Amino acid sequence: MSARMSSQPSIAILDARLASQTASPAILFRLRVQAAGRVHAALLRCQVQIDARGRRYDGGERQRLFELFGDASQFDRALRPITWAHASLVVQTFDGMIECELAVPCTYDLEVAAGKYLHAMREGDVPLQFLFSGTMFRVADGALRVEPVPWDVDAAFRLPAGLWRAAMDQHFPGGGWVRLERETIDRLQAFRGRAALLTWDEAIGRLLESAGAVEAIGVPAEQASAARA
Repeated sequence: MSARMSSQPSIAILDARLASQTASPAILFRLRVQAAGRVHAALLRCQVQIDARGRRYDGGERQRLFELFGDASQFDRALRPITWAHASLVVQTFDGMIECELAVPCTYDLEVAAGKYLHAMREGDVPLQFLFSGTMFRVADGALRVEPVPWDVDAAFRLPAGLWRAAMDQHFPGGGWVRLERETIDRLQAFRGRAALLTWDEAIGRLLESAGAVEAIGVPAEQASAARA
């Protein structure tokens, strides 16, 4: 039993950093892959999940997560894992252990649950779970041997919330994206023109003020009062 267990691979997440010179935001996670003997190559697939139950939330975070987990009466019961991304990696030949990097794409699409969650996190860490699968290739007695990566190979990591925001700011400094229907864009564009407003932010801000929504999450009370005045 111990010999069989020792031949199974194990994977740990060592750290994370911003991906540079990429067309879209991404975070690079440094992996340590260990397996007994010589591995000719490995194809790893990974599902990255946000373990929402793995941390505590303050009042502001709970408000920003209302759309995902509901109000105070529902919040703790509604917490659930959220799939962030699927990623893959080809690992080169190694003996016993190798370190490599897994690129995980980031999105600011607030229609996506992971985007909503990560946008809501301003401080602290985001608890992540990496669930691996894939194939390992070994050469034994002159023949290629194919071995599946066991379903129970996983790893945990706590991502600093600021790192995701830095990845966003690298591509969308100080901003984000909201998907709108074409008809809504046409109506918003018409309002912007009639009101002689220069930016989309000004147009949406004016509409929010007229709807009495300036008390939105994150707007200080004194700013809200000044806007109404």
